[in-house]
Amino acid sequence: MPTTLESITHEVLELPRDQQLRLAYYVLSLDETPVDPDVEAAWDNEIRARLSAVREGRAELISWEKVREEVRERLRECR
Repeated sequence: MPTTLESITHEVLELPRDQQLRLAYYVLSLDETPVDPDVEAAWDNEIRARLSAVREGRAELISWEKVREEVRERLRECR
């Protein structure tokens, strides 16, 4: 039987959290595309602006629990 993304996802969700994170890091590191310095600088500026907004109370924050549930719902919709 061919391995599907769904079956792999199910197996990954059964792994301990530290192994899930190591796998995610590994998968993300597969893309070794060179970084454009202008894009990197733009992201650095965006990150600083968002951190400032959080610190100054100008950002609408969402709890991790709510984000996790929304992600799970989207994954259910993809099946």
